[in-house]
Amino acid sequence: MKIASVIIVLAMLSLCGCASYYRVTDPGTEKTYYTKEVKKLGGGAVRIIDERNGNTVTLQNSEVKKIKKQEFEQGRYGN
Repeated sequence: MKIASVIIVLAMLSLCGCASYYRVTDPGTEKTYYTKEVKKLGGGAVRIIDERNGNTVTLQNSEVKKIKKQEFEQGRYGN
């Protein structure tokens, strides 16, 4: 039982630190989006959920950059 408890605690701790954050820019409009997940679609398109307003956005052309949590929070709430 003790081993199972240790395994559960370790699994929970590993999940807490695994979040990824992205800044996605549409080069045509210069609009910037902040998201935690980027889904790649066919033909180079991506689908994201804009963390500022919860809207689902599909972009044919985009620049995706992985960023740190601090930059994500600043962009999400600061702009």
